[in-house]
Formats: sequence, C-alpha cells, structure tokens
Amino acid sequence: MPAERIPQHTGPVAAARRRRLRADRARQLADLLRHQVLGGRFPQGVLPHEDVIGTEFGASRNTVRQALDLLRAEQLVTRQPGVGTVVVCQKYPHALDRLMGLAETLHSHGRVTNEVRTISPVAAPAPVADRLRLPPRTEVLYVERLRRLDGVPLSLDLTYIPMDIGLPLLDADLENNDVFQLIEETAGQQLGTAEITLEAVSADAHSAAVLEAPRGTAVLMLERLTHLADGCPVDLEFIRFRGDRITMQGLLHRMR
Repeated sequence: MPAERIPQHTGPVAAARRRRLRADRARQLADLLRHQVLGGRFPQGVLPHEDVIGTEFGASRNTVRQALDLLRAEQLVTRQPGVGTVVVCQKYPHALDRLMGLAETLHSHGRVTNEVRTISPVAAPAPVADRLRLPPRTEVLYVERLRRLDGVPLSLDLTYIPMDIGLPLLDADLENNDVFQLIEETAGQQLGTAEITLEAVSADAHSAAVLEAPRGTAVLMLERLTHLADGCPVDLEFIRFRGDRITMQGLLHRMR
C-alpha cells in the first residue's frame, strides 16, 4: 500500500488559515464594539483597556488590537498616549421608518442649518419628470443644499419639486426650515409616503469638497421620492450623507 501523500506547504497554508480566522474574529469584535460606541456605552469617550475587552469578549490580545485597528481606520476612535483608545467621531441616527426632515430627525442633537448653494427653475430631465409624473421637460424647482449640524457638514441634498409647489419656496427661508414643512404649508396637506433607495457610492470631487470629505470616500446615497397624502409625488431627492457622521436606523415588522 503506497504511503499517504502529504500535501505540500502544509505549514504556510495552516498559518494563512489561522490569520484568516483571526481576521474574521477581529471583524466580529469590531462590529460589537462599534455598536457600543455608537450606542453611547462609553459616556466618557474612553474604551476599556485591551485586556478588559479581551476578557469581556473572550478574545485574544491580538484580536482585540486588530479590532481596534479597524475602528481607527474608520476614524471612529484613536489612540491617545497615556489615555488609551478614545472616541473621536460621533454618528447621528437617521430614521428609516418615519418620514421626517433632517431637522426633525436630529433636533435633540443640535441645530440643523441649510446652505442653499443653488435654487432655480430647470427643465426636468426625463427621469425626474417620469418620477414626478410630469410631461417631459416640464419646469421644476431645483434646489441644492449643504446640510450642517451645529456647523458640521452632514449631507448634500439635490432636490426636484414641481413648480406649483416649488414657486413659493423661492421666497421661503430655506436656510432654517426643512423643505418638508414648507411643502406641507404650500400644498395645504400633509406628506404621506416615500419610496427610498439606499446605497453606498464613492464621493465625486464636487461632493467630497462640499462635504469636506476625502475624495473617493464612501458616502450613503439616499434616493427618496415623497408623496403628498393624496398620493401625488411632490419631492424627488438625491441625498449624499457622510457615512462617518450618519447611521441609518429603523424598526421593521415582518409581514406575513
């Protein structure tokens, strides 16, 4: 009976598998620590010592260090000599299960202001006219705003509104009011529903400069088509959120 053939490179392959498993565990631990950081688990802004984290989660020191390295790469925490690992970036919750403006959503976190970069009537591009149920090239109001929370850039909003609703907004105080509130006042009825799509995209040069983010960084793109209570589409938005400052949250119910 021939001798059993031993696979070559057993040592390096086994070492690579161990590294992969350790990296998997580091990502898992980073996810748990990120949840604690964003949930305010460390009110003083300082994470426990690496040994304490390792004991709490049953992780080796190397795994803990790799997990913290991942959070540092996200610029969520940093290492301060003599202090330890500290939280350096706060993320703010944006609800996905309620139709609210940004100021309404973040009112407990600070003051939201809008820098109106562009506001003018434009001929609706075909996809915009289609979504708003308008004839091709119908004039709509186009608004581009930089949204800030206590002066910190959060999002760049590109908005298209039918002119029968948008015309009064030309003279409205868009710097200190949410568009949703102004639309409801103009339309004389409440907003009803919204269709949303959320995806990650790379920031183009313009978006990165306006949001004060590194070029090519990932941003959260929220496409939202909002309807009035009577079902009429009234607001088409393309919102680029800084992913390092916004977290999307919601309560979902399973339908049977």
